[in-house]
Amino acid sequence: MTDTSQVAVEVHDLHVSRGGRPVLHGLDFEVTRGRITGLLGPSGCGKTTLMRAIVGVQIVESGDVRVLGEPAGSAQVRARVGYVMQAPAVYLDLSAQENLRYFARVLGAPESRIGEILDTVQLAGHADRPVANLSGGQRARVSLGTALLGEPDVLVLDEPTVGLDPLLREDLWRSFRGLAERGTTLFVSSHVMDEAGRCDDLLLMREGRLLADLTPAALRERTGEQDMEQAFLRLIEREEAAA
Repeated sequence: MTDTSQVAVEVHDLHVSRGGRPVLHGLDFEVTRGRITGLLGPSGCGKTTLMRAIVGVQIVESGDVRVLGEPAGSAQVRARVGYVMQAPAVYLDLSAQENLRYFARVLGAPESRIGEILDTVQLAGHADRPVANLSGGQRARVSLGTALLGEPDVLVLDEPTVGLDPLLREDLWRSFRGLAERGTTLFVSSHVMDEAGRCDDLLLMREGRLLADLTPAALRERTGEQDMEQAFLRLIEREEAAA
């Protein structure tokens, strides 16, 4: 039996339709606390819809989504979940520090945390520069910083590295690993399969269905492929052969 004290997210028989079209088809899985779980699959497979359901802002057709033991989006858990969307949700005319100060007031978070967060997202040296003058990776880290102000137990990141070059992606993943080591549960979506190897656990999706729920090592062992993209393609081939 699963130790529920170690489960951050529970999804049971989740069905979601948008515009009358089924998007998610009966998903079942659990996310363990204090680990990085990667949600991977091609664009349009339902990753963002699933993440919205976990945050509690997506209307679900049927099924159950619980976060930290409470219904997703409920008042009991809302403040304990951070959500970073694909596009950085920050003010470009303000500096990184000014953005954090503004969102700290909105969230009721102590301003004393701002310096700590700037260090966490590796922006202390750029704190006073307007966000408009920062690189794409730095802007993404400012957005991440605003999500960290409330000290979330669960951090949901929707394709945080999309459009970034390899060096910027490396910087962000270093930040993610540091957060996980300090006990935060991270749920990270991507359509870049080589990022799968950076995760502790993997949920692989295709066309609104869960293709596999396993670790990177288990994926390599199951498919006999070391390259993550090739391993994912091998899973698809086996699914189609069994259909």
